[in-house]
Amino acid sequence: MIQSVDRAIQILLALQDERLLGVSDLAARLGLAKGTVHGILQTLAGRSLVEQDTASGKYTLGPALLVMGNVYLDSHDLRVRAMRWVAALNEQTAHAVRVGVLVWPDVVVVHHLPARDVRIAVPEVGLGMPAHATCLGKVILAFHPDREELVGSEHLARLTGATVTDPAVLRAELDEIRSTGLARESQEAVVGESGVAGAVFAAGGRVVGAVSVVLSTPDLAHDVAPVEAAVRETARAISRELGSSGWPPSR
Repeated sequence: MIQSVDRAIQILLALQDERLLGVSDLAARLGLAKGTVHGILQTLAGRSLVEQDTASGKYTLGPALLVMGNVYLDSHDLRVRAMRWVAALNEQTAHAVRVGVLVWPDVVVVHHLPARDVRIAVPEVGLGMPAHATCLGKVILAFHPDREELVGSEHLARLTGATVTDPAVLRAELDEIRSTGLARESQEAVVGESGVAGAVFAAGGRVVGAVSVVLSTPDLAHDVAPVEAAVRETARAISRELGSSGWPPSR
């Protein structure tokens, strides 16, 4: 590991969490000398990866990261190949659809279409949600080669009264998900929001992401069977395009 690069990444991640931090704040958070932090910030600012607020003198993330993010989205194989299938799923179900990838401990939305009856949609691309509390995250985690290490033994964060926080309970749920390739979620991350997700695989049966339909909790009780069937076919179609020979792949 190159220490200077790692320190620069730590600074960027800290600014991602807090949005606006000064040199002293960053030095204390990372356990580094102020001079070291200042030097790294100046280098990052020179490439527009961070910028300094003129009023407070503190630093925030810079516009170059937005350009990088857009390049990532435009070239991301899962997102590109999923787009037409996601559009069809959105049209078929009339519900919002998300495509996500695992960035533990979160699942990050890389593509999103709102429900058809939503007049003003909130952009969700780039949104991070706790993976253990969402169907999108759980279905990826179920097939992830490092899932035992990721889940660990400590209780997970609680977002609502329905969130599964016990690692043993989560592992049992993940075992069930592996048998079907589908995961359900009922108000575990957001009260009133539920969903169904299907894992997406690439060549060799490697899980690379997931696609989900977002439902209101009452809809989960009434519409779940046809939605599950639609999600299953969509996940299978995207996986086939990415080179997977089966869905879900044999263990």
